[in-house]
Amino acid sequence: MDLSIFSTAEAWISLVTLMFLEIVLGVDNIVFISITSNRLAPEKQHIGRKLGLLGAMIMRIAFLSVASFFVHMVTPLFSIDLGIWSHGFSVRDIILLAGGIYLIYKGVSELVSTVSLSDLKEEADTGKPGGKRIGLPQAIATIMVMDIVFSIDSVITAVGLAEHLIIMIIAVIVAVLIMMVFIDPIANFIDRNVEMKILALTFIATIGILLMLDSLGINSGIEVLDMHMEKLMVYFAMLFSVIMEIVQIRYKSNYERWRESQDPGIED
Repeated sequence: MDLSIFSTAEAWISLVTLMFLEIVLGVDNIVFISITSNRLAPEKQHIGRKLGLLGAMIMRIAFLSVASFFVHMVTPLFSIDLGIWSHGFSVRDIILLAGGIYLIYKGVSELVSTVSLSDLKEEADTGKPGGKRIGLPQAIATIMVMDIVFSIDSVITAVGLAEHLIIMIIAVIVAVLIMMVFIDPIANFIDRNVEMKILALTFIATIGILLMLDSLGINSGIEVLDMHMEKLMVYFAMLFSVIMEIVQIRYKSNYERWRESQDPGIED
């Protein structure tokens, strides 16, 4: 391992840039981990999130270690030509298509369950926490498999931006450690506030649609500077929506406290 590369400004710029990209483009992974871990038993959610992120980090480092393989992942294996639409499908496209379909299913099914109050009705009828519970191994395995989908383009971007494997690995490790710090507050906040849960599920389904469109060749391609523009636009919209929801939640909380202070006998 040649650490002399860190004596150059280019190496540090590459490291900081990759760390930023890993964190920003890891938003979809954080939301997915939050939604998945909330299906665990309450006492296992914390460890499930941490192990899920650890598994995701191991997957990405493994991908980076065989980065040369990704050069061939974008080579078409077969083509479909329907006249008005034609596309050559690569390994990357197939993985993105399968992952996109799953995210759409996951987001829509959880959204329907939330809106129809299925979990609350089940809890009221049985006296036990509603909703389908999953085991810790299943949750971790699901998170690790889906990280393959989330990390493909990030790894291709990293290979395009940095020449040294150690820089890419350090960027991934630091980004995951930062996400570990914030994953519990984010997941708990989503679980406590149904508005945020609905927003997160809509976000997951939207990312699934983007992945499908990407796999079908209906976006701007996979150039390093263009490949994430659609996602970044969705992330910006998501951030704006989250800020609006937080403001509304804060307003309702302040309003309820104000009403109680005016007349403690008032019941909402």
